[in-house]
Amino acid sequence: MTQAVIFDLDGTLIDSLPDVMNALNTVLADNKRRPVTRAEATLMVGGGAEPLLERAFAVTGDSLVPERLSACVEAFAKYYRANPATETTVFEGVVPALQVLVNRGLRLGICTNKPHQSALQVLEELSLDVHFAACFGKSSVPFHKPDRRHYDEVAQALGVPTGNSLYVGDSETDVETARNAGVPIVMVPFGYSRAPAATLGGDRLIGHFSELPDVVDELFAEMAR
Repeated sequence: MTQAVIFDLDGTLIDSLPDVMNALNTVLADNKRRPVTRAEATLMVGGGAEPLLERAFAVTGDSLVPERLSACVEAFAKYYRANPATETTVFEGVVPALQVLVNRGLRLGICTNKPHQSALQVLEELSLDVHFAACFGKSSVPFHKPDRRHYDEVAQALGVPTGNSLYVGDSETDVETARNAGVPIVMVPFGYSRAPAATLGGDRLIGHFSELPDVVDELFAEMAR
């Protein structure tokens, strides 16, 4: 029976924070705010552009008023789409691990709260798109993580029942998504979670992507018992 491994994107497969920060800090500069640091930005990502901007404005001065949110989101998206992968890097070991999984007959997908078009653009620019049969970002469907329907859409697009899949992520939201979907989750420690990945309640924790194929085999074997 076909099985699938579904991945979060930012903080799991790629370190996109430098390019996200560049776009975010440009919006802040446009609004006469100071730039945020990487340490600050690490605690802001997750959930998409709206909460990112709200958190950034709250840290740098007065809160972002609701009537300004849409314009700031549009400005951020414009800046980010112009330079989505200038400084973004793929985490070490990702590409070989993805290739091993594909060679073993697994279907691979992306479930991310990154805006959908930006996710597709970044995957293409980093030449990661060739490994994935489906990618659903925020606004591609009317719901988003941790709503399990977002995850279910990816599994359905891969042609795999949700129960024949597992998730790979880095954050509290990813753990909640996996629990809502009733699937195991493998955690990576180099992402953007607000607490250490080892404390978030994942089913497995890997320190390097070279470990992922064997861990995936172990989890699917456990699921089959």
